[in-house]
Amino acid sequence: MRAVVWDLGGVILRTMDWSRRSAWEDRLGLPRMQLTRLVFESDASRLATIGQASDDDVWASVAAALSLDPPTAQQLRHDYFADDRIDARLMDFIRQLRSRVRVGMITNAWPGIRRALETTFAIADAFDPLVVSAEEGIAKPDSRIYQVTLERMGLEPAQAVFVDDFEANVAGARWVGMQAVHFTSAPQAMAAVRALLAAPEAGE
Repeated sequence: MRAVVWDLGGVILRTMDWSRRSAWEDRLGLPRMQLTRLVFESDASRLATIGQASDDDVWASVAAALSLDPPTAQQLRHDYFADDRIDARLMDFIRQLRSRVRVGMITNAWPGIRRALETTFAIADAFDPLVVSAEEGIAKPDSRIYQVTLERMGLEPAQAVFVDDFEANVAGARWVGMQAVHFTSAPQAMAAVRALLAAPEAGE
C-alpha cells in the first residue's frame, strides 16, 4: 500500500453543529434536511460539482427557490457553512501518514473549494494530488476521477486505498481496483487505514 486518498466533506470537513441550519428550516417553514437538499441536490449544485456553474449560481438557485431577498439570502449563505469544521485529530493522522505513504484527496465540490482549502482551512498542502470534481469536469463515483488521481500519483489501483463516507463512492473506487474504506467515524477510519497499511503485500 503506497497511498491513502481521502474524501473531504463528511470525512475531514464535517458539520459539527446542525442547530443553525435547523433554525433556518424553522424560519423558512421547511421540513428537516430540506434545506440541505435544496443546496446540494439542485440542478445548479450538480452543474457546479462538474465545473459548469459557480458557487454564486448555486446560492442564487437556493434564493430563487425560497423567494429570499438579497440580504436574507446572503445571511443564509454565511450561516449554512458556519458550523463546518476540520477534524483536527484526523488531519494530524493524515499529516503523519505522509512520512510513510503518498496522501491525496478526491472531492466532489464546487469551484470555490480549492481556495477555501488553501486559505480558510489551510490544509491543501497535505494532499498531493488534490483532485476537485469541479476542476476535472467529472465526479465520483465516475471511474475516471479515480483513474486521473492514480495517474497523477504514478500508482496502480491496488497500491492505493480510498476513504469516503458515501457507499457509492467507495464502490466506485473498488470498481477500478483500489482498496476502500467506508467512513463512519474518524476512529473507525483511522483504524481501518492502519490495518491496511500493516497488511503484508501479496506474495510476502
